[in-house]
Amino acid sequence: MTVQLALYKGKGQIGNAFIRLWTGSDYSHCELVIDGWCYSSSVMDQGVRRKLVGEGAGRISLSPDKWDLVPLPWADGGAVTGYFEATDHHRYGWPSLILSQFLNLNRPVRGAQFCSEWCAAALGLPVPASLSPRTLGEWCVYLGRSGVMA
Repeated sequence: MTVQLALYKGKGQIGNAFIRLWTGSDYSHCELVIDGWCYSSSVMDQGVRRKLVGEGAGRISLSPDKWDLVPLPWADGGAVTGYFEATDHHRYGWPSLILSQFLNLNRPVRGAQFCSEWCAAALGLPVPASLSPRTLGEWCVYLGRSGVMA
């Protein structure tokens, strides 16, 4: 299974603009991509979910003008899909987002995750609630270059 991190740089809605401004980043959302499926926690879908990659209703178009893709050769696709199966009932992590990203308390909230928190946890990274889409992307690029996770 090939795993990629998809980082959203499209305009999006006002929430996307606020996240980009707050984090000083081009990115406001992230997904893990495995075998034609995107996995994440989404405000629009009210929590953890997966969607097919492609055009049309209920799908995610990973067009290069709106998304950057980072290969994750060190990631375990089976672990990611297993984590999805264990958390697909979790709601969107507003409390965790506020406590971790805005108040810098890095406090996860059981049963609720925001996008980069979910992706980082699915990848087995430490302190997932501390990561924004920007910092998760930076860690993933670093780990891919350094061979640390190989």
